[in-house]
Amino acid sequence: MVVVRIFAGMNSRKLEGRKLRVAVVGGGPAGGSAAETLAKGGIETFLFERKLDNAKPCGGAIPLCMVGEFDLPQDIIDRKVTKMKMISPSNVAVDVGRTLNENEYIGMVRREVLDSYMRDRAASFGAQVINGLYLRMEAPKDEDSPYVLHYTRYDGKSKVGTPSKLEVDAIVGADGANSRVAKDIDAGDYDYAIAFQERIKIPDEKMAYYENLAEMYVGADVSPDFYGWVFPKCDHVAVGTGTVIDKPAIKKYQTATRNRAKDKIEGGKIIRVEAHPIPEHPRPRRVKDRVALVGDAAGYVTKCSGEGIYFAAKSGRMCAEAIVEGSAFGQRMINEADLRTYLRKWDNKYWPTYKVLDILQKLFYRSNPAREAFVEMCADEYVQKMTFDSYLYKTVVPGNPLDDLKLAVNTIGSLVRAYALRNESLKATA
Repeated sequence: MVVVRIFAGMNSRKLEGRKLRVAVVGGGPAGGSAAETLAKGGIETFLFERKLDNAKPCGGAIPLCMVGEFDLPQDIIDRKVTKMKMISPSNVAVDVGRTLNENEYIGMVRREVLDSYMRDRAASFGAQVINGLYLRMEAPKDEDSPYVLHYTRYDGKSKVGTPSKLEVDAIVGADGANSRVAKDIDAGDYDYAIAFQERIKIPDEKMAYYENLAEMYVGADVSPDFYGWVFPKCDHVAVGTGTVIDKPAIKKYQTATRNRAKDKIEGGKIIRVEAHPIPEHPRPRRVKDRVALVGDAAGYVTKCSGEGIYFAAKSGRMCAEAIVEGSAFGQRMINEADLRTYLRKWDNKYWPTYKVLDILQKLFYRSNPAREAFVEMCADEYVQKMTFDSYLYKTVVPGNPLDDLKLAVNTIGSLVRAYALRNESLKATA
């Protein structure tokens, strides 16, 4: 079979005397990754970020493959987690991580450190980092005219910014769940979770317990549809939870999470409180003309696990690669077909992952009996190996058919036992 590679941008106008100009709005992992790839690919790149010293609330877990794939230095990784405890509604704790080898771990990072590093690296390759707040865009009059970005520019000395404008050929929206770029292209709405997190400085002897350990709590008390977490950072722990279906009660769920871990974080002092919306599914529209969305702006956070950092960085890179390729390394104008190449590749590679995790969340996170079954399943080493291999390397690991059958039977058995216990409990209280 002959494989034909189509370069859509080759049919577009050749740029004379300049390179393609692209604005990346948002300086998180998605924006930093996109800006770096664009700049390395010969594109004149502008990276907009308003809060250069801040970051969204985030558990901060990254898979092992991200460290190598994005060439992240070891000194920005606070902790290398090799053990995890899954804790059920009845406080049954299952140790997870027994299948990891000595070189495997989950990285724990602080977002302000990771984001700054990725922005600085993009700048080292030629991206111009602008401390500015994106306001709106003026759409081009025709396929060759520029977009006009309106933004407020800050000099770092005053809180009062300067109204500014910039003309670019294309825009990458990496500006998070509340994306203004998404609103400007009428990308549509999505369900979202509220994530609430407290960073807690705990005594050194307590911190030793979390040296290479993370905890995840499930139960209706900590979240009706998600989980609570205690993740270790450099000198503190991040304690948080999230919910889609009961956002007004988020502080109640956070208090419950803190109480579930109280013996292990006793004597701690809250040093930072954070809250932020987290998208629950991709937006209905992610590309329009010469504008594309990536990361949280596109809705690339997985259900069940709530993971978003790797997928943000990966989508930023994939989108930028499509622009570089379609523009022949910045020599030609691009069009919507080039950006749809990115969407097609993304959906082909990751859509099954999102659907499977969506199903798992609906199956295991909606009642305490189901959560008990979920934690019970996590004790199985085969489940641990399949789960960790898929998470660490972002590949679908082929299973053993006999073990897969055993897993299916055990899953059904766990659910049946859990719901039988619930029914007995209901009868007892009737």
